[in-house]
Amino acid sequence: MSETKYIPKSKFGKWFDSRLPLLTLSHHLTSYPTPKNLNYWWTFGGILTFCLMTQIVTGIILAMHYVAHTDHAFESIEHIMRDINYGWLIRYVHSNGASMFFLAVYIHIFRGLYFGSYKAPREMIWITGLIIYLLMMATAFMGYVLPWGQMSFWGATVITNLFSAIPLIGESITGWLWGGFSVDNPTLNRFYSLHYLLPFLIFGLVVLHIWSLHIPGNNNPVGIDVKKNSNETMPFHPYMVMKDLVALLTFILIFFGFVFFLPNVLGHPDNYIPADPLVTPAHIVPEWYLLPFYAILRAIPSKLGGVIFMFASIFILMALPWLDSSKVRSSSFRPIYRKFFWVLVFVVILLGYLGAKPPEGIYLILARIGTAYYFIHFLVLLPLLGRYEKTDPLPMSIADPVLHKPGIVDKFKEMAGSYEGENVGTFK
Repeated sequence: MSETKYIPKSKFGKWFDSRLPLLTLSHHLTSYPTPKNLNYWWTFGGILTFCLMTQIVTGIILAMHYVAHTDHAFESIEHIMRDINYGWLIRYVHSNGASMFFLAVYIHIFRGLYFGSYKAPREMIWITGLIIYLLMMATAFMGYVLPWGQMSFWGATVITNLFSAIPLIGESITGWLWGGFSVDNPTLNRFYSLHYLLPFLIFGLVVLHIWSLHIPGNNNPVGIDVKKNSNETMPFHPYMVMKDLVALLTFILIFFGFVFFLPNVLGHPDNYIPADPLVTPAHIVPEWYLLPFYAILRAIPSKLGGVIFMFASIFILMALPWLDSSKVRSSSFRPIYRKFFWVLVFVVILLGYLGAKPPEGIYLILARIGTAYYFIHFLVLLPLLGRYEKTDPLPMSIADPVLHKPGIVDKFKEMAGSYEGENVGTFK
């Protein structure tokens, strides 16, 4: 389906568009050609945009009432929950919104891994997406510190202390993060400032991410290139817009199910205890979406080694377009890789479970096995599979997997014959 160029007709429209082409840009977004075979796994981009805007709006409102001081931070949260009109709702939407944000981004990332959305020519889309993910992790960690409960304080203490393991500059970085000699009021002020600032930086990167997507166009479940403005594409509006809305409404139902019925199930009960530097919690854990990396950190005996492996587990994803040497994008046509993909999903979930357990006994052994497989998957299996895996034959177009299903052509012929017979009888 071809994309027609929008030309403003009114004098004001022509004058405005010649100086700030927002009108033609909006038309491009609505008529942007997308592959016809995109399924609901491709709706999480819109869901993530909704999550980001929700976090920004609720965060601005919460910032109006929050006090970034160690003597008043905990009480200001209680003030928001109890005294501000619908403060409890805004706070629960914001805190659970972080979890929903990460849930959607993990689905988005694993969809990209399954369908090969990181392969050429989409490397920059993948890399900008991972940079957004890194900033999300930093923003979420700093936000977790702000309530100044027990888990907030001790989580900040443990994580910031990790930077001291970096040779030469580690102590300087830790001192800058603390703003002193320990986690205290200057630390809280730094984290509050950065937590407020980073979402706007993320928003700018999201614009860049979408812009980079519009250059090569969408990938699709089949993983073959489609020609823009051909009969294999359709305008983004209204077709994909309606699909995105259906997925978004379903996601909102799940989201607000947590907000209204299980608002604290994804948090830690110790964070409802005011921070006390003299009382260490029995088990210090981060939020659930950081647990796989926390498990990798603790699986390595050395402190510096744990930090290196933890950061390497994230940065290795940026090298994925070059580690995966297969010419076939979609796992639908890679029978061996498809099995290893599901093993990877299981291992990441297992590491998340182990991250919440004490680093001892069978939990530590399983965490080390999971960490080893995680790196073997990307550094060993992907290069070898790309070279030696026998893939299934690719279709000639995105319509082939549908039209060439067993019996589908015979069914069409039978329908055509029946239609022809009815017409012959009518004419007789």
